[in-house]
Amino acid sequence: MRHRKERIHLGRKQSHVKELISQLATSLFLYEKLETTIAKAKVLRPYVEKLITLGAKDTVAGRRMADKKLTHKNAVKKLFEVIGPKNKDRKGGYTRIRRTSIRKGDSGEKAIISLVD
Repeated sequence: MRHRKERIHLGRKQSHVKELISQLATSLFLYEKLETTIAKAKVLRPYVEKLITLGAKDTVAGRRMADKKLTHKNAVKKLFEVIGPKNKDRKGGYTRIRRTSIRKGDSGEKAIISLVD
């Protein structure tokens, strides 16, 4: 039985979801703002917030963990040199999700996920 086994599928296999979230997180760190669907933004939020918490404590182990989870070295560099120190005193809530519009083709709800200043 699968009682209380919550997992977000996003209509994909688990390996595809993992890679998709990794790519979205990399783009969010590089551009600090990202437009995507609401479901993807809600899955991305806890993933990104854990990485920002790692970035606030600049350690070698943290850099290696972030390097495994992100796909671009410049994103890791920006996380630990810009985003992490800026959010060092903050206790969480590093991202904001704002609903924007509905996609014309398939009526998918879109949202902007951005880093809080």
